[in-house]
Amino acid sequence: MNKALLVIDYSYDFVAPDGKLTAGEPAMAIEGNIAGKIDEAVQDDAFVFFMMDQHFEGDTHHPEYKLFPPHNIDGTPGRELYGEVSAKYEEIKSQENVFFLDKTRYSAFCGTRLHQLLQERRVDTVVLTGVVTDICIMHTAMDAYNLGYDIIVPESCVASFNPEAHEVALAHFKNTLGAVVDP
Repeated sequence: MNKALLVIDYSYDFVAPDGKLTAGEPAMAIEGNIAGKIDEAVQDDAFVFFMMDQHFEGDTHHPEYKLFPPHNIDGTPGRELYGEVSAKYEEIKSQENVFFLDKTRYSAFCGTRLHQLLQERRVDTVVLTGVVTDICIMHTAMDAYNLGYDIIVPESCVASFNPEAHEVALAHFKNTLGAVVDP
């Protein structure tokens, strides 16, 4: 098994209490768990991908424009990695097995080089962490499944602003995508 850890959208806007589209307390509660997964991945010489939602000021053509308030605007503090996860990234960002990729859709695969980079490195398993469980984590998991990756979702490393949708997503990962959902 060749794993890659994906840290998805763990930004100020998605996590901080005053973030533009925050998951709030549930997102803040997983901070240490994600940092721990980053440490484990680094110790195991696994690949670590920080996948960050990117939007642009005044872009009224993006599909999310009608659904959500402006968030993760390029060049703003809201788009920066949050807290301990930011500190971990700063520690390891120069390592050869660490990547930071922008994404403009829910899925970390859509419109990015993620699949290509994973294939080149013979990765067969993705470990999904971050926010929001029932949106970006869900869409990334579905694309990972359709591309043939094994999927692991540590329940203690994903969060949502919608507790019911969070639980539905976890069940979907396990029962429909065959993912390993572990504590």
